[in-house]
Amino acid sequence: MNAPLQFGSLKIATIMGIPIRIHFSWLIVFGILTWSLSAYYFPQAVSHLTVQSYWITGAVAALLLFVSVALHELSHSFVALRYKLPIISITLFIFGGVSQMKGEPPDPRAEFNIAIAGPLTSFLLSLVFFAAYRMPVGEAVKALFAYLSQLNLMFGLFNLVPGFPMDGGRVVRSFIWHKTSDFFYATRKAASYGQKIALLIIFLGFFSAVAGMSGGLWLMLIGWFLHSSAQASYQQVSLQETLSGIKVENIMVRDIVTMPPDLSLDDAVNDYFLKYGYGGFPVVEAGRLLGFISLKEIRHIPRTLWKDKKVADFFLPYDRSWEVDQNSDAMKALESMISEDKGRLAVVKDGSIIGLITRNGIAKYIQIMAR
Repeated sequence: MNAPLQFGSLKIATIMGIPIRIHFSWLIVFGILTWSLSAYYFPQAVSHLTVQSYWITGAVAALLLFVSVALHELSHSFVALRYKLPIISITLFIFGGVSQMKGEPPDPRAEFNIAIAGPLTSFLLSLVFFAAYRMPVGEAVKALFAYLSQLNLMFGLFNLVPGFPMDGGRVVRSFIWHKTSDFFYATRKAASYGQKIALLIIFLGFFSAVAGMSGGLWLMLIGWFLHSSAQASYQQVSLQETLSGIKVENIMVRDIVTMPPDLSLDDAVNDYFLKYGYGGFPVVEAGRLLGFISLKEIRHIPRTLWKDKKVADFFLPYDRSWEVDQNSDAMKALESMISEDKGRLAVVKDGSIIGLITRNGIAKYIQIMAR
């Protein structure tokens, strides 16, 4: 799966140049899993251990399970790197793991190879743990390896569910993409399969909960997450399709309203923000772009100080990462704005600002073209 989960996560390691992060929800699942294993699974599998031993074994099993999930995601990333697709990060969270790729696979074969790498890794880990289980080791270790073998097998099979954004859904997308040569159609089709399968999982979870069977709520949560992810993927590809082939110059604002740095905040608000209704303005002096100022920089300043404070004291100094060429793809510009958490980028030619491209401008363009 590929979805952004940067917020609420903590970087714990870097492997192959890829940051490995843990989402706060992982800690919740780690605690619940450790408790359930130490209180139920291991006492039933091995009856003569101490309470402390059960808790230690449960924690080790939970930790190794998440290591398995990390290896599953790393296998996706390893294959993606071979196709020169940068990996932003891998995040472990409540429902498993997410590898954030920058961009899409170049062709159906690459998509298939990247997608199938994860389940194959889980199946391999299942075989490794099964082989370890067959070795002459203690009962507690056997129970540990048996659990990890079964869970990796189930994890691999579950990820082959043929609905986007699951690995199986990506495999389906690769086949449809290969057959139709239409990436956008293939993604929409695979995402629609994902939504239908997610609704089926939610229904099964609801039926299980009503029937008093265990795991019903968990199935409903997984189904809800898959449905949301599939819907987000559908919207994302619709956005990409709308902006496909569209250049920055086709959407940018050419009549730029600039703000001088010596302006008071009071005048900035009344004569610019309220007058024009824009969320931010470039700060320019003698034809030179100094930076940007937005409502975000002004909101925390007490209104009683607005007459005494200047724009020069609060604007964000210009950074080259906020600059875009007029011939760049509009989608790339939007991705830059999202990654930099900026509402606008400066369109620069020969060192001079010739326009602005904004999130609102792109949203209006999409709204018009979608009609």
